Amino acid sequence: MTDRDFRARLRRGERLVGTLLTLPSPSVAELLAAQGFDWLFVDAEHGAFDHGDVLRVLQAVAGRCACLVRVPGLDPAWIARTLDAGATGIIVPQVHTAADATRAVQLAKYPPQGLRGVGAVRASRYGTAVRDALASANDESVVVVQAESRGAVVASREIAAVPGLDAVFVGPFDLSASLGVPGEVQAPVVQEAIGTIAAACADARMPLGIFGMGPEAVLPHAARGFTLLAAGVDTALLAGAAREVATALRG
Repeated sequence: MTDRDFRARLRRGERLVGTLLTLPSPSVAELLAAQGFDWLFVDAEHGAFDHGDVLRVLQAVAGRCACLVRVPGLDPAWIARTLDAGATGIIVPQVHTAADATRAVQLAKYPPQGLRGVGAVRASRYGTAVRDALASANDESVVVVQAESRGAVVASREIAAVPGLDAVFVGPFDLSASLGVPGEVQAPVVQEAIGTIAAACADARMPLGIFGMGPEAVLPHAARGFTLLAAGVDTALLAGAAREVATALRG
């Protein structure tokens, strides 16, 4: 699946399933990419990634599935270097307003649509295919913003209407903290806020995404129209499987 295919499937509203990668390990990324996921959520906001780690992960996955990298913030250098490394797209955390979302799109796109600079990088075959990259990147790169604050809920209709944006991704844990009930993602105030975001995106025909620690946390949202789904974290998956083995061996 090419980056163009992934963006087209996302915008068509197909269900795309993924999981979180927080360990800066090309081997773990390669292993997860081979398990049937449509995409990997590469977490450079909370995971221990530097730019080199992101590049090595993308090289290890190498087309097995899409990689959306959550950058640490609305940072021009991180966004440019992530896309330069060949990521399918970016997930920008802590987007609170339509102006924030517009800025994310601008930083991810080449002129005239945006402000991204041109370099001899992996995404342009290290400078040997710059013209091809400039011709296709704006149509292929995926821009996702996270709605995870009270401000994003209030501005959800304006955010969902931003041109060039490909999806809004709900961060339920940060959203719960912003709403005064940290960690209580099932609290009525959190679920009501998620409903507000979902309604705004549905009206704008903007694809919706969400994360949960397991399928049971995510699938109810799929029934509400969420299509960009991420469940589980590499560390928790490894720890859970290891715990099951240790418990079974002890009888």
